[in-house]
Amino acid sequence: MRPTVFATAAALALAATTMAHAAPETYELDPSHSQVVFTYNHLGFSTTTGMFAGFEGEIRFDEENPANSSVDVSMPVMSMFTGWEKREEHFMSDDFFGAEEGDMVTFTSTGIEVTGEKTAVITGDLTMNGITKSVDLDTVMNQKADAHPMNNRPWVGFDATTTLKRTDFELGMFAPYVSDDVEVMISIEAGKPE
Repeated sequence: MRPTVFATAAALALAATTMAHAAPETYELDPSHSQVVFTYNHLGFSTTTGMFAGFEGEIRFDEENPANSSVDVSMPVMSMFTGWEKREEHFMSDDFFGAEEGDMVTFTSTGIEVTGEKTAVITGDLTMNGITKSVDLDTVMNQKADAHPMNNRPWVGFDATTTLKRTDFELGMFAPYVSDDVEVMISIEAGKPE
């Protein structure tokens, strides 16, 4: 009878430990260190670059089972910066976004495939210009720390890349002369709420 009691106690302890590690932990995005950089070919002459900022959102990160994690982020369309004001005005016009104050680009993960110790493919719904498409983000966890060196809070950082087609989001003016493919590089930091 005694071995049964020990076995039951051990099983309960194991279950409690598993349950304690099962819940993903919430990290809020740090907008001052999160951005999306995009590049595209301009008429074969140059590679033109722009970026979005002003992130909001959170990562629900499960360190024990990363596939159980999730991402939900947004950024204002009008946060786009290209280094040339007239280009930004054109992108916000009806030729492209027809943007109004408050319009957002959003991404909500729908699945995560772990591909290595610090790599994964995050699949999710990207909504831009009123259109939602499934996209895959090739993702690398740069670092996870129990204490950020400046604010002493748990912190994580990720980089991700993907390629989008402008025409998928009805942003295809001048394609294919200005490339339809847009290379996207994402870098984000997120920390535990205070």
